Amino acid sequence: MTHAPASLVIAPAHHRQLRTHLFPGDGLEAAALLLCRRIGQSRERYLVHDLILVPHAACGRREPDALSWPGQYAEQAVERADATDSSIVALHSHPGSLFGFSAQDDASDKVLLPALYHATNRPALSAIMLPSGAMRARMFVGRGPFQPLEHVISAGDDIHVWPGGAAVPPVPPTLPVTFTQGMRQSLARLCACVIGVSGTGSIVAEQLARLGFGAIILVDFDKVEARNLDRILNSTLTDADQGRLKVEMFQDAIRRYNPHCQVRAVSASIATREAILAACEADVLFSCVDAAEGRHVADRLAAACAMPLFDVGVSIPTRQAGGDRAIAEVCGRIEYVQPGGSTLLDRDVYSGATLEAEYLARVAPGAHRRRVAEGYIKGLAEEAPAVISLNMRAASATVMEFIARAFPFRHTCNRSFARTIFMLADGEEEHVSEDAFAASGAIPTCTGLQEPLLGLPALAAPRAAA
Repeated sequence: MTHAPASLVIAPAHHRQLRTHLFPGDGLEAAALLLCRRIGQSRERYLVHDLILVPHAACGRREPDALSWPGQYAEQAVERADATDSSIVALHSHPGSLFGFSAQDDASDKVLLPALYHATNRPALSAIMLPSGAMRARMFVGRGPFQPLEHVISAGDDIHVWPGGAAVPPVPPTLPVTFTQGMRQSLARLCACVIGVSGTGSIVAEQLARLGFGAIILVDFDKVEARNLDRILNSTLTDADQGRLKVEMFQDAIRRYNPHCQVRAVSASIATREAILAACEADVLFSCVDAAEGRHVADRLAAACAMPLFDVGVSIPTRQAGGDRAIAEVCGRIEYVQPGGSTLLDRDVYSGATLEAEYLARVAPGAHRRRVAEGYIKGLAEEAPAVISLNMRAASATVMEFIARAFPFRHTCNRSFARTIFMLADGEEEHVSEDAFAASGAIPTCTGLQEPLLGLPALAAPRAAA
């Protein structure tokens, strides 16, 4: 039985809780059961949303390399799985740091996983965790051998991606040196979603494709126009004349230089079901939009699916200088949002007021025209602003922020870089720590794609005709 490529996604708070429970310091194996929701079609992601920590004393047998599963906790997991439409992951520790499934694990899983599968009528998973926190997982789907998951991912201050597959050695592979061919090979396992393929988004997508991402999802509803040829990479006069969709133009461009990258073009607003159902399959999310609504949806999507989110914005405020306008500052802002941490809403990147103002602009055409005309340069109407250099600076900083977290190279903790702001007129760059922001919990995390999608009534599934 074939199955779509699958991965296991676990929020950093859940990962920390499990690591503490599974390694109490006695050198013996310990166990937990995880409930996870399946999201995605072409790329399945099993998102952990609840934990059952099996008491150490409840395991009839705990040894350095063996464990017996207490039946009552498996029954409890089945009940919760039925109530939440979830799959079950049977997780245990490997105190000896074997990064693989032992013969003892195979024998145990051949009994436990079919039982969980038939009790829930959903795929059943098994996973191991090492003292380092590294994880590996596999899946049982009703018949045939266990299917190894492509990777397990947990995005906190650092983005951890632990590879799976039969070829992975029994010792956790070390991260390749940053900026080497090894980094490129590691990125081939990952899928990125870029929301907005225009000024900054096209440059972000170009970097991701050339760095070697295995898959890229492009989301944008707009078409190429002559007035934005000066800042959308790979766009041509022919594209503008034909009114080609930005995502289709960019998809073709990537295929010309990286045929190994699987590119999916979604010609829709991110605030649509089509776009959400596509974007949820990515491992990492890049928000390259200039509208509050787009950021709001990206914020909710990242929280719901435990995805790391990178948001970028640029601005050129002006001031009155005599009878003319003059440049006051040239700014770029990069945000990193981790699952369970402070959101873009918590950081006032957007607010209820800006969302309302955008709605009014949409229903009041005159106000909408004024907003579009102002564009990048505040106080000046520019149809085709010469901002590609600024966009490149901001887009490069965004991708570098991802690299710094997935392949850590900084001399200080990544937690100190939740927000980066650069100001080119003053030649300054500021960094704000995650600890400087308060996580309100206003946007639910690890909920998956329950209806209505992202908790937004506008994204609810259409009702069937009577």
